[in-house]
Amino acid sequence: MGAVLFLLPFYLLVRNGLATQGELSARDWSLFPRSLHWSNFADVFDSDEVPLLRSLWNSVVVAVLQTVGQVFLCSLAGYGLARIPYRHANKVLYAVIASLMVPTAVTFVPSFVVVSSLGWISDLRGLVVPGLFSALNVFLFRQYFLDFPVELEEAGRLDGLNRWGVFWRVVVPNCGGFFAAIAVIDFIGSWNQFLWPLIIGQDESSWTVQVALSTLLSSQNPKINLLFAAAAVSILPIVLVFVVLQRYLVRGVTETGLRG
Repeated sequence: MGAVLFLLPFYLLVRNGLATQGELSARDWSLFPRSLHWSNFADVFDSDEVPLLRSLWNSVVVAVLQTVGQVFLCSLAGYGLARIPYRHANKVLYAVIASLMVPTAVTFVPSFVVVSSLGWISDLRGLVVPGLFSALNVFLFRQYFLDFPVELEEAGRLDGLNRWGVFWRVVVPNCGGFFAAIAVIDFIGSWNQFLWPLIIGQDESSWTVQVALSTLLSSQNPKINLLFAAAAVSILPIVLVFVVLQRYLVRGVTETGLRG
C-alpha cells in the first residue's frame, strides 16, 4: 500500500503528460487517456516559450557543482571541528549552529546585493556560489566524524600521512555511505530550488528547470498537459541519482561507515 501511494504522483505525471488539454479538463476520469500522445514530450522540447533543454542543462550544472562543493567544503569544515585541536573550535561550532536559526528569507536581500555587485545576475556563478556552503551539512559531518574510530587515523599517521592524507585516504574511503547520503540530499535540494534561481536568472539563458516549468503555468495560454510532461522529464535526473546511489544510501544507514 505504501508503494502505491509513493508511486501515485509519478503515475499522475505520466498519465496527464500523455493526455490532451481537453481530457484533463473533462468531467469523466479514466486511468489512462483514450490515446497516448507521446508527441507532448516532443512539443515540450520544441516549444518557443520555454527553453527546456537549456534549462535542464543549467539545473544539472548548478546541482552537480553545488553538491560537489558542499560535500567537499562541509566535510573539511566538519572534520576540522571534530578532530583539529583549536581553542575557538566550540565558538565556531556555536556560530555555525546559530546561523541555522536565521530564516533564509532574511539573507536573500544581502545575498542579492553581493551577487549583483559582482555582476553575477543571470550568470551561473550567481546560482552556484551562494549555495556552496551549508551550515547543516557542517554540523552533520562534524557529528559523524566524532564517532569515527581514532585508531584508524593514528594508523595512517604511523604510515607517514599528514592530516590531509589521513582525511583523504583513510576517513573518506571509509565514510562512502554517509557522503553519498549527504550528496543525494544536497542534489535534490539544489535541483528543486526555485526562489533564488527565479531572482538571479533574469535572462532565459540562465533559467533552471524549475523556473522554466513556472513559465508554462503562468503563460497567457497555460498548457497543463505540457506542464505535466515537462515535470515528468524534470524528475528523471533525480530518479537516476537515487537509483545509482541507492546501495550507498542503504549502507550509510545500516553501517557505521567502516568497511569490513
